[in-house]
Amino acid sequence: MDDIDRQLIGLLRSDARASVAALAKALGVARGTVQNRLARLTASGTIVGYTVRLKPDVEEQRMRAFMTVAVEGNQVDAVIRALRGEPAVAALYSTNGRWDVVAELRADSLEGFDRALARIRLIEGISQTETSLLLSTFKF
Repeated sequence: MDDIDRQLIGLLRSDARASVAALAKALGVARGTVQNRLARLTASGTIVGYTVRLKPDVEEQRMRAFMTVAVEGNQVDAVIRALRGEPAVAALYSTNGRWDVVAELRADSLEGFDRALARIRLIEGISQTETSLLLSTFKF
């Protein structure tokens, strides 16, 4: 990736629906250049899709949190399978260090988080968790 690729990704992060013509104009390159770069970034797996971002107050499950999870022994795969079945889990990430898994949780209220945390604590193989509510989001 070069500077134009990074700028292109930055523009797409701001507006994934921007036209190729608008992207080309903003980058100061030809439309064909943008199309070729988008095709290459997609084919290489750098760009894996486009999405819609909603304002936090529009989503039904407005509250979000990150939960870090320590797993006993070699039970990571079983814990991830169990977490995938938990409705409050929006995304899962493997990590290194003290925590084995990071889960993004969503709920409509603190009581909803409480119920989700109670269910998650019952998953066999989880030895410890720590949860932090997300208070603000900063655009990048």
